[in-house]
Amino acid sequence: MLHLYRDNTKVINIGGVNIGGGNPIAIQSMTNTKTENASATINQILELENAGCDIIRCAVPSMEAAQALQEIKKSIHIPLVADIHFDYRLAIAAIENGADKIRINPGNIGGQDKVKAVVTAAKEKNIPIRIGVNSGSLEKEIIAEYGKVTAEGLVKSALLKVKMIEDLGYDNLVISIKSSDVLMCIKAHEIIVKETKYPLHVGITESGTILSGNIKSAVGLGNILYQGIGDTIRVSLTGNPVEEVYSAKLILKTLGLRKGGITVVSCPTCGRTQIDLIGLAGKVEEMVNGIETDRDIKIAVMGCVVNGPGEAREADLGIAGGNGEGLLIKKGEIIRKVPESGLLDALMEELKKNISIKR
Repeated sequence: MLHLYRDNTKVINIGGVNIGGGNPIAIQSMTNTKTENASATINQILELENAGCDIIRCAVPSMEAAQALQEIKKSIHIPLVADIHFDYRLAIAAIENGADKIRINPGNIGGQDKVKAVVTAAKEKNIPIRIGVNSGSLEKEIIAEYGKVTAEGLVKSALLKVKMIEDLGYDNLVISIKSSDVLMCIKAHEIIVKETKYPLHVGITESGTILSGNIKSAVGLGNILYQGIGDTIRVSLTGNPVEEVYSAKLILKTLGLRKGGITVVSCPTCGRTQIDLIGLAGKVEEMVNGIETDRDIKIAVMGCVVNGPGEAREADLGIAGGNGEGLLIKKGEIIRKVPESGLLDALMEELKKNISIKR
């Protein structure tokens, strides 16, 4: 079921990264710097690369931002998508300055002749166009037709825009239909996969802060991805974009859709806990975030020595707390006892002995 639809979507190349057709699901994020500030944007993209981002999108609200893409491209190592609204000239400039894909809503770009100019420019460079439709910007006519914003309306809007581009002789397309309503978003994807073979970029738009956004994205994306839908994903969070990448990686790993990397499991606190388990688990997770490995590694952080060793048996490495000290555990066997202050360093030292760290 996890590959039912995505194995049959059209393969699209985005700056050297193939999506669709059963290729690995790519993780996308978006910079929140001013794109005109090339150095700040480059620094953020490099940080996102290090976290595991596969494709990056930048807002292009001005001609200065479009021109900055050329400099940004020279210093990054992942495909760059230009996000365009309202002004078709910015889309053309972004293409001329090296964007690997452009994201437009053909409905707000300024008329058929202007859409044609953008498509002509994309066709010359053979770069994909992502057609983006959000529930917050659905056309008034479609809302009137369905009585309100609906999943069916989102799909109709997207497919009408796809036909607009196809009628101009171009099919190098990716579709995105997003809503902040999780159930509506799920339903829209269930409908559209039966209507098109274009790859889908999926996400829950405007999902909220780190807490609410992660919960909504995990529920929505988890449901969509489990049905075999989705070729690229973004976890949209009001926060540091790096958090989006970490969350997306964890969603994919949880569903078995991405192999390699480190998973941290930790027990809830209880009255037996005599160690700063909350702080320790957070530090372990922070320590391993962004580390890429050739195989799946599970690290267990347990609160006490009563159940800790047993609960950590299924993990590759683990630590179990005591009174001011803890146990370092490997494959369920206690290796040694370590002072609480040295647990984190001891865990990292043992981790490096046992895995090949790619990043």
